[in-house]
Amino acid sequence: MRILWAPWRKIYIRGTKDDNCVFCDLQKEDHPDRGLVVYQGKYHYAVLNKYPYTTGHLMVVPYCHISRISELKKEALEEWWLLTDQAIGWLEKAFKPQGFNLGMNMGKIAGAGIQNHLHFHIVPRWQGDTNFMTTVHETRVQSQSLEELCQELKQVI
Repeated sequence: MRILWAPWRKIYIRGTKDDNCVFCDLQKEDHPDRGLVVYQGKYHYAVLNKYPYTTGHLMVVPYCHISRISELKKEALEEWWLLTDQAIGWLEKAFKPQGFNLGMNMGKIAGAGIQNHLHFHIVPRWQGDTNFMTTVHETRVQSQSLEELCQELKQVI
């Protein structure tokens, strides 16, 4: 029997959730995960997901702490979609995925892990990238460290 150890998942699964917003905290210059921010726009930033579904899982996040799309100004909405399209291009150039899942979960009942700060997921996909690990073992196999991946992605931006 082979064992794949993913002890860092325990922190995510069992970790205590504080009242601070991770997306607001991430904007602070001294935040430990600040290095995962790959791009900063006027209204939004693009950041690697710390707990990714696949390699290159990015999120587009507004700087303002809002929970509904209707709270974004027209200019911010335009930047959101332009940045999403740009990010897809960066991921295609850097990692050559065969497809993408795009989306968001609004509200706890819809599956939002961070429900009070709107964010949009961009998940690169490859043939055969899903397997039993996620379903049976609550474990995702990642082939590259986030720091290495971030540097690779920043090279194509």
